[in-house]
Amino acid sequence: MQAFKNIGLIGRPGSAKVLETLKRLIRFLDNQGYHVIVEDRTASTLLERGHAEASRRLLGELCDLVIVVGGDGSLLGAARTLCHSGTLVLGVNRGRLGFLTDISPDELEERVGEVLEGKYEVEQRFLLDAELYRGDDLVGSGDALNEIVLHPGKAVRMIEFELFIDGQFVYSQRSDGLIVATPTGSTAYAMSGGGPIMHPKLDVLTLVPMFPHTLSSRPIVIDAACEIRVHIGETNQTYPHISCDGQTRAVAKPDDVLVIRRKPKCVQLVHPLGHNFYDVLRSKLGWSHRLGD
Repeated sequence: MQAFKNIGLIGRPGSAKVLETLKRLIRFLDNQGYHVIVEDRTASTLLERGHAEASRRLLGELCDLVIVVGGDGSLLGAARTLCHSGTLVLGVNRGRLGFLTDISPDELEERVGEVLEGKYEVEQRFLLDAELYRGDDLVGSGDALNEIVLHPGKAVRMIEFELFIDGQFVYSQRSDGLIVATPTGSTAYAMSGGGPIMHPKLDVLTLVPMFPHTLSSRPIVIDAACEIRVHIGETNQTYPHISCDGQTRAVAKPDDVLVIRRKPKCVQLVHPLGHNFYDVLRSKLGWSHRLGD
C-alpha cells in the first residue's frame, strides 16, 4: 500500500459541523507528523491559518491522499477535479445519506488512522463528459460522477428529443427530460426517477426518462463505452438545461445536439477495509436486516 506524506483537506463551506471535524482532523494529522495542505477555499473558513494552502487542482498534484469532509455533493465536486491527477480520495460524512463519504465523525481518528496505516482498499469510479453542439460549434461542456440530466429548467414544459446510441436510433420522446447515470449515480437522482440500483463495479450506464408521455418508456442499461447523442427537437418551445451532478452547465436551443461519453480518467476512491456496498444500501436506504437480528 502507498505510504502517505502530503495529505490534502477539502471541506464543505458554511457548515459548523464540517469546521469542527476539519479541526479535529488537522490536530490528528499534525500529531501523526503528516504534512497537511488545505484547499484555499476551505482554509478561508478556518480561524487558524498555520498550514500550507493550495487550489483544488494543485492539491491533486501535491498530495498522496485528499480527505473530503462534507456530504456526497462535496465529494462529487472534488472528484471532478482530482480525477485528472489520479489522487486517492477519502470521504468523511458530514452530510445526510453519505453513499460516497463513508467514514462517520464518531469514528474519525480510528478509521482515518487505519487508512494511514495502509489498511484500505481503492475503488475506481468512472465519470462522464458532456458536450453541447450547435451545428459544428461546441457551446457548452461539463463532467459528472453521478449523472448528466437534460431537463426543462424553470419551465414546466415537455421536451421533444431523439436518442441515438453509438449512432443507432433508439427512440423519439416527449418528456420532462432524460437522466444518464453512472453506477455511482444510480443511488442518486436516477433512483428517485425509478432507475435501477447498479453495483459500482459495473461498467454500464442507465438512461432514465423523466415523466415520459408514454406508458411503455422504461429505463435502459447500456455499455459505458457507448456514445450517447440527444438531438433536441426543432419544434421545442422551451430551452432545455443540461446539468452535471446537479449544476447547470449549458442551456440548449432547438436543434442542438448533446453528446455524452465516458471520461478517460477515473476517480480513485479510498475505503477502509471491510467496506461493503450492500451494507451501505441497507444502512442508507433503511432496508431490513436478517430475520431475528
